[in-house]
Amino acid sequence: MKITFHGAAGTTTGSQHLIEINDQRILLDCGLYQGHREDAYDRNKHFPFDPASLSAVVLSHAHIDHSGNLPNLSRQGYRGNIYATPATRDLCQIMLADSAKIQTADVEYANKKRARKGQPLYTPLYSPIDAEKCLRQFVTFDYDRPMFISDGVQLTFIDAGHILGSAQVILDLEDRETGEKQRLLFSGDVGRGHNDLLRDPENAMNIDTVIMESTYGGREHGMDTDSRERLCDILTAALKNRGKVLIPAFAVERTQQILYVIHELIETGCLTQVPVFVDSPLAVSATEVFRLHPEGFNERVYRFLFDKRDPFGFDGLELIRSAADSKELNQQEGPFIIISASGMCEAGRIVHHLKNNLGDPRTTVLFVGYCAENTLGWKLREGHKEVAIFGEPVTVRARIELLDSFSGHADHSELMEYFHRITGAKNQVYLVHGEPLRALALQAALQEEYPDKSIVVAKQGQTV
Repeated sequence: MKITFHGAAGTTTGSQHLIEINDQRILLDCGLYQGHREDAYDRNKHFPFDPASLSAVVLSHAHIDHSGNLPNLSRQGYRGNIYATPATRDLCQIMLADSAKIQTADVEYANKKRARKGQPLYTPLYSPIDAEKCLRQFVTFDYDRPMFISDGVQLTFIDAGHILGSAQVILDLEDRETGEKQRLLFSGDVGRGHNDLLRDPENAMNIDTVIMESTYGGREHGMDTDSRERLCDILTAALKNRGKVLIPAFAVERTQQILYVIHELIETGCLTQVPVFVDSPLAVSATEVFRLHPEGFNERVYRFLFDKRDPFGFDGLELIRSAADSKELNQQEGPFIIISASGMCEAGRIVHHLKNNLGDPRTTVLFVGYCAENTLGWKLREGHKEVAIFGEPVTVRARIELLDSFSGHADHSELMEYFHRITGAKNQVYLVHGEPLRALALQAALQEEYPDKSIVVAKQGQTV
């Protein structure tokens, strides 16, 4: 058996790990690489393997850094099944279409500059039609239902607690040449547990080899997951000054989680009634998908839903779909809250809201999740006093607040605890989906506790 790390090795984007066994080639995830435009375009456009040679694709969850290059894979010749949970498939239906639209807009913008410089023009990786066709290849089944997907390969999904439908991938492998059996775990992205909406990550059993994320290696979120009081304090202070609160949030899971918590804060009287706008067509559609999948919720939200109460709706909430209505928000005076994608502020309507409001000291920008290095969100989190938006310098006078307890990723201690709970030999461990310093920090901590195990930070293109 061979594993080759074709993405999310030394970085947090572009998840792609190739398993080769019994003359079969199984790809774990097919995510978009996000980074500097030219480098990202080239890496996403050209696969380091022949898509037509793949036997199966297994998708851990719907986030674009894990699913976003699937339509391109199919466009370039992959014709096999894409295995996922039902909720992941439904989220991909809206997210991949949205990704196609964003790419088209980004390419049009970039090509204007490239044409002026006489440079070759970009073409989108895929179209909305390609995204729709790709969905026909999805085969779905729920957690804890083992299925054979290839010769000597049995797949089981277990809950990862990261976003709706997110899964840890367990592959029971039998090498036909040697007769050797292995149980491999791909963690996908691991949730923190005690999530406002979702169940805790399940414990994987009898594992031999682990491919494990390391996003927050060496870093703690600093607050436990139940941080409603802190959120209430931030919102109350910001709104008291009749300011606007901008919450850059991933359209899937983070937006719904924030809506649910704000709903509870209003119901308990901690937060006064205030206009709340969800300004993201994708987030609006994703919220509808959430309502279709109660099987993904924890017991508290499950009961809330079946008490015929809408976890994601309340008085004062307005869902914004049209661009015209979005633009009108920039003409309105606060106080109000805008929740808008993308969470890293690299695209979407949140970028326009930041451009129009970062210069106002009454504005509060509240980050509730991870931002990859060098993204606009990362620069704001790091305290940059001036940032470039649409190629123009923007002075930052707004108040920047961080509430990482809403992160969907386990922090260092939680990753360690996650690994402790995995049973089995766990003799070979490969750390992926982390910036180099994060992965090295987790490696050092794991190696100290498990000196008898091989714990390796995976490198891009490495085969083991």
